[in-house]
Amino acid sequence: MDSGLQAYSWVNGEYSIRSEDDPSAKLIPIINPATEELIAKIEITSSEAVHDIVSKSLHAFKNGPWPRADSSERFAVLSKAAGMMRERMHDFIRYEAMQTGRPIREMRAQLARIPEWLEYFASLARTMEGRVTPFKGPVVNTLTRHPLGVVAQITPWNHPLLIATKKMAAALAAGNCVIVKPSELAPLSVLMMGKIFQAAGLPDGALQIITGTGPETGKYLCQDRRLAKIDLTGGLGTYRAIAPAASQNLISITAELGGKAPVCIFESMAVGRAVQAALFASFIASGQTCVTGSRILVHDKIYDEFTALLVERTKKLRIGDPTLDDTQIGAVINKAAVERCTKFVAEAVSEGGKLLCGGSPTTVTGKGFFFHPTLIETSATSSLSCNEVFGPVIAIIRCTSEDDMIDVANSTNYALGASVWTNDFAQAHRVAEKIEAGIVWINGHHLNDPSSPWGGFKESGVGKENGIEAYESYTKVKSTIINYGILPTWFDDDVGTSRYG
Repeated sequence: MDSGLQAYSWVNGEYSIRSEDDPSAKLIPIINPATEELIAKIEITSSEAVHDIVSKSLHAFKNGPWPRADSSERFAVLSKAAGMMRERMHDFIRYEAMQTGRPIREMRAQLARIPEWLEYFASLARTMEGRVTPFKGPVVNTLTRHPLGVVAQITPWNHPLLIATKKMAAALAAGNCVIVKPSELAPLSVLMMGKIFQAAGLPDGALQIITGTGPETGKYLCQDRRLAKIDLTGGLGTYRAIAPAASQNLISITAELGGKAPVCIFESMAVGRAVQAALFASFIASGQTCVTGSRILVHDKIYDEFTALLVERTKKLRIGDPTLDDTQIGAVINKAAVERCTKFVAEAVSEGGKLLCGGSPTTVTGKGFFFHPTLIETSATSSLSCNEVFGPVIAIIRCTSEDDMIDVANSTNYALGASVWTNDFAQAHRVAEKIEAGIVWINGHHLNDPSSPWGGFKESGVGKENGIEAYESYTKVKSTIINYGILPTWFDDDVGTSRYG
């Protein structure tokens, strides 16, 4: 893969290089959102090519070594891939910062942990045991797990490598053959994983990484009836586009579809620490995460003091060149994101919201797609409070009581993540139990681990990434029943104690 010119799909163990002069090649640019410079070009993989890639993957699943590999072999390959990722971490960090516009300090911290996902699922593959059920009578019933088949994974641009690695690690550990379609906005770091896995010993054909847009390549892939599973991280619109075909073809879906995470700050929390919590929850990745703390719910008793300090701290956040160590706020992903943020600000103000700081686009040395970190005092029912912005535009909501805060926290159609900030131990558990969300942090936010299931309720999605739950979702259970004492005498003249069922 030559990132300076063109990024190529990884198919059957090699990059599928095609000349830009090829009239059949349909290319789109990858732009650095911080500089607006061209990084690379990718090909939109055609429907014919997608069909062929699925066929290659199906052949690898039916005839190749990976689905039949011993658990110790899968452990060895994934563990080696983790080590190789660490050796090349500098390159991964550079690519991630270039294609997402996120500050290099964020990339170093986040990417340093990504190899842990490969190691965790490698360990699951090595240690996962079957079961013997308490089947009645002289019968042994064993349950064993087997890979599903060819699985498709659609990954986003905001955490390109993290989310792709989460999905690939679980699926490969279970013995599946995987086709990944990374976002056309940030595919470079994911494409690098092809050579990493190959060098680690993954057989060619067990992992394919294809480039293209969602409405074209992604659609072609997800409509293929030969898939065994689709794992999507994206928006509700993408899920609705994929789900009908998947349902018709009896293909299971895991989908993480975004959120509107409340940050619930109670009066027992010191104001200074509460402000630190809100800044971290809200402005990491310029607010472009599925669990961004995009609704800050503050108890009335500390609201005024908290808000004043939060505004002061937010205004001092350093927007700048993502490659510089002291930059705190990087770019948003593209011009459309700037326009979306601008629209949300205008709508919030028109609904009676009070703009406390930010609210406008900016640039760095005249280039790039940047947006000032924005705080808007608004109601719990405003558009800003109920809809995902995916940018640094944050709603602040005054709450009068614990019950009020719980009601507001549960008032949107999203239910992925939430955080509760309190020094009252009983309150922490009481509130966490009542909040509707797949992930509830107490005195923390954005905390993630390969062992901890990740996924939401309501319109935030179905199924889980991470943990044993993710591994098992990439397997099918076979029940083998071994009879060593029940005679098949049902149709004999003397039925006696013959057993049916």
